[in-house]
Amino acid sequence: MRVVSNNLANVNTTGFKRDRASFQTLAYQVVTAPGAASTAQTQYATGINLGTGVRIQGTTRIETQGSLQTTGNSLDMALDGDGYFQIQMPDGTLGYTRAGNFSRSPQGQLITSEGYQVMPGITVPEGATSITVGSDGTVSATLQGQTEASQLGQIQVATFPNSAGLQAKGNNFLIETAASGAASLGNPGEQGRGMIRQGMLEGSNVNVVEELVDMIETQRAYEVNSKMISATDEMLKYVNQNI
Repeated sequence: MRVVSNNLANVNTTGFKRDRASFQTLAYQVVTAPGAASTAQTQYATGINLGTGVRIQGTTRIETQGSLQTTGNSLDMALDGDGYFQIQMPDGTLGYTRAGNFSRSPQGQLITSEGYQVMPGITVPEGATSITVGSDGTVSATLQGQTEASQLGQIQVATFPNSAGLQAKGNNFLIETAASGAASLGNPGEQGRGMIRQGMLEGSNVNVVEELVDMIETQRAYEVNSKMISATDEMLKYVNQNI
């Protein structure tokens, strides 16, 4: 239920990817092992294995593409395809995000809404106009006193062997782990990396109807399990009092 609630809470979060809870069975109690002798000449075909319940195995991030929303802001960027923007975190490490709602710092650097610098660093000179970001990540602008656009830098996209292994840190940031593998940087559109769409943002991939259905199923499953526990307690109470 917490996973579903978190998905619903982030339905309007830029670049958010929904999570899915995975479950696994707990250890089984083997009352009669399959193949054990039932008589001197016969064996049990199936045996008796009693399950002891279920527990959460892990959460998996679903990496499907979110819808692209037009904003008209020249510094808003959406990734159409695989990959992540690379961000310099305050502690010097690198973070990764799909949220491309960038802006300019007082020094002209391209930064996130928290003030973290986009890497590789790109500086937009004061007075620059007509900032353009190509689908391949090339950033250009018209500088004062010039008539032709000048190239300011190149935005690169990071991909991972197992992007589901990235660890969520909050604020739309993910960090590299041993499970994700090392980041591979390259230009957008190369070797399967997504293209950059300027003036757009990627919405979350949360389907509200699907999440509400999952929430109802979770509630019903909890109610059924609660009734089963109560029924079992009543049966054991009867046995202890009357047998």
